[in-house]
Amino acid sequence: MPAFTARPRTRLFAAATVALAALSLTACSDKQGVQDEGPARTNATAPTSTPAPEKTGGTGQAGGSTEGGSTSGDSQSGNSSTGGGKGSGTGSDTGSGTGSNTSERSVPCSGANTKVTAQPVSRPVNHMLLTVTNTGTKTCDLYYYPALNFDDAQSVPPVMKESQPQAVTTLAPGRSGYAGVALSGGDDGSGANGRTARSLAVYFYDRDNNGISPAATPALPPNGVHVDDSLRVTYWLSSAGDALTY
Repeated sequence: MPAFTARPRTRLFAAATVALAALSLTACSDKQGVQDEGPARTNATAPTSTPAPEKTGGTGQAGGSTEGGSTSGDSQSGNSSTGGGKGSGTGSDTGSGTGSNTSERSVPCSGANTKVTAQPVSRPVNHMLLTVTNTGTKTCDLYYYPALNFDDAQSVPPVMKESQPQAVTTLAPGRSGYAGVALSGGDDGSGANGRTARSLAVYFYDRDNNGISPAATPALPPNGVHVDDSLRVTYWLSSAGDALTY
């Protein structure tokens, strides 16, 4: 009888043990599942929380450069547009204005807008230097050569053709031009028909080789200058040294 009672208890204990083991296994499985789920959530959250601001920050820096470029581009576009307007306007206005104004301001030199001096020189011998200074407010042009009239002579001395410059001598206000005058022939001035001239009138030409007035009347030395039939003159030149080489 006691042995018969013990068997059911043993079976019951065994069954309880199996059930408890199953419950523990289930509990362990549930706990393991929770542990696995926890890291999974941490890994899923990390890329969108921690690294994301770094990427966003990097993008922000790149975006800043791009925005800076866009801003610079807009500014450059604005400047280009503005500069283009100023460039075209200034270029056309200045170019055409300067060209036409320069042409309008340039006038022939004459006794009215210049001061002329006549100075004998020691070298070359028997030579005189004419200096013309622009006293006007406009640029003037010295065309051809001076037409000299000593003591109301009936003709003007010929020009030395070899002295012709490559361009017209132009004088801005305050600037000077020059012409050399060979007064007489030979070192001793022994040319034909020698005489003493005590007055001088200097006439100018315009572009068309027409004489224009008034003439300039530079003073000669008190004793006058000796001239003869060898009297000649150079073209108007921009250098005194060049004017005295002929």
